[in-house]
Amino acid sequence: MLTKRTAKNQVTLPKSIVQAVGDADYYDVSTENGHIVLTPVRIQQANAVRTKLAKLGITEDDVQDAIIWARNQR
Repeated sequence: MLTKRTAKNQVTLPKSIVQAVGDADYYDVSTENGHIVLTPVRIQQANAVRTKLAKLGITEDDVQDAIIWARNQR
């Protein structure tokens, strides 16, 4: 499917794509092999993860370090 990027770097997601992955207000944006990847994020789930990490004493820096480590293991 084709979508156009506006001057403000905005795109409209086709209805069929949104229906296929489920409705979400937020998306995690990343790149992979030259492609832009949008992953729906459910805020309630994200908040639950943040709460669990905080209870375990895991900081945002710890998570970032783990991501960097994992990427270097590829």
